Amino acid sequence: MAEIPWKTLHASIAAYCFYRSTFPNFLALSAITIVLRFSYAVVLYPVYFSPLKNVPTPTARSWMKGNLRTLTVKEQFDDMRRWNEEIPNDGLIRFYIAANLERLIVTSSKALSEILVQKAYEFEKPLLVRRALGRVTGEHGVLLVEGAEHKRQRKSLMPAFAYRHIKNLYPVFWSKSIEMVKLIEQDLQHREDPTNNVICIENWVSRATLDIIGVTGMNRDFNSLHDPSNDLAHHYHRISSSPPTRLEIGLFLAGLVLGTAHLVSKLPFSRNRLIDESADYIRNVARQMIREARETTTTTDEKKTPTDAIDIISVALESDAFTEEELIDQMMTFLAAGHETTSSALQWCIYTLCKHPDVQTRLREEIRSNLPSISLENPSPLSAATIDALPYLHAVCNEVLRFHPSAPNTIRIANRDTTLVGQPIPKGTVIQIVPAVTNRDKALWGPDADQFNPERWLGPGQANTGGAASNYAFLTFIHGPRSCIGQGFAKGEMACLLAALVGRFRMELEDPDKELVSRDGATTSPLDGVRARLEVVEGW
Repeated sequence: MAEIPWKTLHASIAAYCFYRSTFPNFLALSAITIVLRFSYAVVLYPVYFSPLKNVPTPTARSWMKGNLRTLTVKEQFDDMRRWNEEIPNDGLIRFYIAANLERLIVTSSKALSEILVQKAYEFEKPLLVRRALGRVTGEHGVLLVEGAEHKRQRKSLMPAFAYRHIKNLYPVFWSKSIEMVKLIEQDLQHREDPTNNVICIENWVSRATLDIIGVTGMNRDFNSLHDPSNDLAHHYHRISSSPPTRLEIGLFLAGLVLGTAHLVSKLPFSRNRLIDESADYIRNVARQMIREARETTTTTDEKKTPTDAIDIISVALESDAFTEEELIDQMMTFLAAGHETTSSALQWCIYTLCKHPDVQTRLREEIRSNLPSISLENPSPLSAATIDALPYLHAVCNEVLRFHPSAPNTIRIANRDTTLVGQPIPKGTVIQIVPAVTNRDKALWGPDADQFNPERWLGPGQANTGGAASNYAFLTFIHGPRSCIGQGFAKGEMACLLAALVGRFRMELEDPDKELVSRDGATTSPLDGVRARLEVVEGW
C-alpha cells in the first residue's frame, strides 16, 4: 500500500473534522433562517399576515421599493400628499418603504389628536431613532427621553422657555442679526471682483444661530460669525456635512429587515469616526461650560432667582433637577436643535422670498418703516414688543414654516397594543407624522394649501391659525406634551434674523431656474445652502 503523505493526511483529517463539526451546520441554519426571515418580512407578511392589511394602501408596490420611487423616503412627500388626496381614508394610510417594510401615515385631525395628545406616551420615538440622534444630542436630553422622565424634564425646563423669559432674549437675537448683516456687507466690499455679490446663506445663518444659542443658551459667545474656523463650528460642520454612503444606506435598509440596523453606526466607516470624534469634542466643551456655570453659581454671594438668569442652562442649573450628565445632554440638545432648525428655516425663508420678489419687497417696506436703522454706529436695542408688532413679518415667517417645515417627517412606534381612530394598532407598529403632508392638506387649509401665501395669516382672527380648520393643521412644531419646547425661541430668533437680512439686502437666487434639491437629515434644507445675490439697499 502506498504511503499517504503526512500533509495530505492532515488535510483530509481536518476536512473530515470540519464537516463533521457543528460549525457548517450552524452556518447553513443561519443562512436558511436569514432567507426565511427575509422572505416572511418582505413577501408573506405584507400581503397575508399584517393586522393592518385593511387600512387603505396605495396600489402600486414593488418588493424592493415598496410604494416609494426610491429606496429612501427622501423628497417623496409629493407622493404622500397625492395619496392623502386620492385615497379615501379615516385618518390612516398604510404604505411600504424599501423591502416592503410597513408604515402608517396619520392624516386626520382626530388621529393626530390621539397620537400627539391623548395617547402621546403610547407612541414613542423608535429606539433606532433615539440612538441615531443621541450620538450628537445625547440620549438623556428632553428631546429623546420618554414617559415619566420626559414629563419631569420638560416641567423643569419650561421656565427657561416661557415667553416672559424669551422676550428678554430678543436684544441678543437682534444684536447678533445686525452683526451678521454688517459682516456680510464687509465680505462683499472686500472682494477682489466687485461684481461678485453671491453668498451662501447657510454659511452665515448657521454661524449666527450657533452664536445665538451659545449666548442665550449657555452664556458663552462662540464668536463663529467672526471666526468661522473656530473648533466648535468646525466640528458641527463635520457632522452635518457627512452624508452616508450608498453602502451604509444599503446596510441600514437590510438591517431594518433583519433587526441589525443599529449596528451600522458601529462599523469602521470614516463617517462614523468623524461623527463620534466631533460629538465627543462638543460634549467635552459642554461639560466644561456646565462646570464653569456651576462654580459661578455656587460662589455667588447673593443667590439668583430663575427670573434673574438669562441663559437657558443657568435656569436648568438653578432648578437643581438634573445630574451633570443630564445637563450635558440638555446642552447638546439645545446646541444641535437650537441652531440647526432655525438655520434651515432661514434658508427656506431666503429661498422662498427670492422666488416671490413681491413678498420680499412688501416685507422690506414694513421692516424699514417700523424698525430702527441698523446703519448707526450703536443701533438701538430691539424689544420683543416691537418685532412682534409687525404683522407681515409674522405672516411670512409662519407661512415659510408651514410650507417648508425644517423637520418634515417624524416617526413614532407603538410601545403597546393600542388603537387609533378605532383601528387596532399592534405593539411595534411604526407610524409617521408628516408635517410636509398635513401642513399642505387642502381639507385643512383650503384649495390653495399647496401655494405659498402669507395673506392667509392676515385675516381677522387668523394671525395664529392661518385660517386653518383645525388646531392640528400646522404641525411644524408638533402638538401636545411632545411639542417643540423651544418654538417661541425659534420664532423670535427667526423673525429678527430675517428682518435684518431683508431690511438691508435685496436678494435673488444665483440661478433662479436651478431645480430645487433638498438635503435630508435631522432637518431638511436646500442642498446648495441657498446661493443668492445680495444688493445693499441704502437708507436703513
